[in-house]
Amino acid sequence: MPFILVAVLVDMISVGLIIPVLPALVGTFTGSQADQAFWYGAVAFAFGVSSFLSGPVLGGLSDRFGRRPVLLLGLTGLALNFFGIALATAMWMLIAARVVGGAMQSNAAVAQAYIADITPPEQRARRFGLMGAMFGVGYTLGPVMGGMLGAVNLHLPFYVAGSLALLNTLYGVFVLPESLPRDRRQPFQWRRANPVSSLKSLAQLRDVGPLVWVIGLSGLAQFTMHMSWVLYTTFKFGWGPKENGWSLFAVGLMAVLVQGGLMKPLLKRFSPQRLASLGLLSATLCYLAWGLATEGWMMILIIGCNLFGFTTMAAIQSLMSNAADERDQGRTMGSIASLNSLMGVVAPVIAASLLAVVSHRPPGDVWIGLPFFFCSALSGLAALVAIRHFLRRRDATQPATAAP
Repeated sequence: MPFILVAVLVDMISVGLIIPVLPALVGTFTGSQADQAFWYGAVAFAFGVSSFLSGPVLGGLSDRFGRRPVLLLGLTGLALNFFGIALATAMWMLIAARVVGGAMQSNAAVAQAYIADITPPEQRARRFGLMGAMFGVGYTLGPVMGGMLGAVNLHLPFYVAGSLALLNTLYGVFVLPESLPRDRRQPFQWRRANPVSSLKSLAQLRDVGPLVWVIGLSGLAQFTMHMSWVLYTTFKFGWGPKENGWSLFAVGLMAVLVQGGLMKPLLKRFSPQRLASLGLLSATLCYLAWGLATEGWMMILIIGCNLFGFTTMAAIQSLMSNAADERDQGRTMGSIASLNSLMGVVAPVIAASLLAVVSHRPPGDVWIGLPFFFCSALSGLAALVAIRHFLRRRDATQPATAAP
């Protein structure tokens, strides 16, 4: 477990480095805020499409050849992606670099399958929470570092991120052990690696099929928020890379506190189903509050109020993992990653469109929060689907429990 957590941590620091500066770098190739929003969405769209198509393939390959080689491939692709962005001198080069990065980026899905390999079902929610905490640490350190480096030179964070990804690859080569025994591997089949087929298989998992809708809706809300955050705060509050870096530091800090420290006591008090429901309801209210915020400091305060929101994905991932066959963990996690990537394809289009609609409004205008109002509606719908599903499952099992 420590090996994979360190790998995820370094991976997320390198990813976090570019978050506050990528929109600004895109802006160097555009002439207006509307064009910046459009092309930023196009760059993210290219990455999302590539990830969507490759996620189930890489997950299936990890079920066949093991987690370690596929993880190393993903780390190498991440490094090539960052260096390609740093060297880009035209928009098409920027998009091409993101396509390559998306095609080879399997790290999160393979890391989740790795954890499933080495963890009993009853402990997976907590360990997925620990991995989420590493995501949080990465998003705590990365954006702050990226904001500071970006203030010096917009290209510098990408060189640093690429170097960290290469170091992570070397760490994996020399330290990271394989988690999947040979007797639990299975043949790779292109038919099952098809993104559409993999999503259908995900929806057919025992007792958790409706959660696919929950993952999709909540994922679309989260990706839309991520895509909107930097430009929203820039348009509404006049923030730059440094302010956005510190705001993302607050997000990462909360993720670390909740998923790394509070997840264990929360799981003693609440079931994964209850945590998922509370998290979705919390996120719904916080999206609305972010959209209504009138001062920059309110954004940070609302992050601190979204405690249960940081437990949602770990709880849902544990339910999905426990429902899947032990030999299919890679494909299952790859399918979830593919579903998230699909939402990552749709989200930039939505975020860019909504931001373009409000980009002409003056700073402080409430309608600049339109992307967050959309996120709140999506999260609320996901909460309704999840709560309805959990109540039905509880009602269905009560007679069986009461029977002699």
